[in-house]
Amino acid sequence: MMQELLQFDTELFLKIHRGLSNGFFDWIMPLLRNRYFWAPLYLFIVIFCIRQYKKNGLIIIGGILLAFALGDMISAKLIKPHVGRIRPCNEIKLSDQIIHRVPCPGGKSFPSSHATNHFGIAVFLIGVFYRKWKAILPIGILWAASISFAQVYVGVHYPIDVSFGMLLGISLGLISLLVYRTIEKRVLKQTIVDTTSVDKL
Repeated sequence: MMQELLQFDTELFLKIHRGLSNGFFDWIMPLLRNRYFWAPLYLFIVIFCIRQYKKNGLIIIGGILLAFALGDMISAKLIKPHVGRIRPCNEIKLSDQIIHRVPCPGGKSFPSSHATNHFGIAVFLIGVFYRKWKAILPIGILWAASISFAQVYVGVHYPIDVSFGMLLGISLGLISLLVYRTIEKRVLKQTIVDTTSVDKL
């Protein structure tokens, strides 16, 4: 059963990595997975939270950092060394089928830390802001999913790697949200909706 699952995973990987190959994806996908590409977005979130929500904004930023730290620690430090799955771009059996769109990292493949971290952050932000901005739900999911898809397309992860990373990230995002809500109620005794209402008076 496990061997069949891994075979299916490899076949699906090749269908995405090679079968969907085109010039536009070759250009955009390496950018989507590059942390520096998203630096302006991260900076905007920090500035926005602090300017708009003051002390609450700092706690929101803390929640983002918590989701990221949990995701990075659990995926990269705990799970990857124990599973030890080789990345597809380093797999000898696939060496003649890999398209080297980005340098192949030396770490292990399962789960995808990119998927874990970005789904964790996305779910946390969705939970915080959904009551104010419903559009954050599809935007947040699309953002995290596009980064995860890019990991498969460029050849550094298998589909199962990013799928498990997604589920792990969602779980950690919800945990971070629970921590944030607890602090919000016990320390600030108001939500960001209440804060905005007060600011407008």
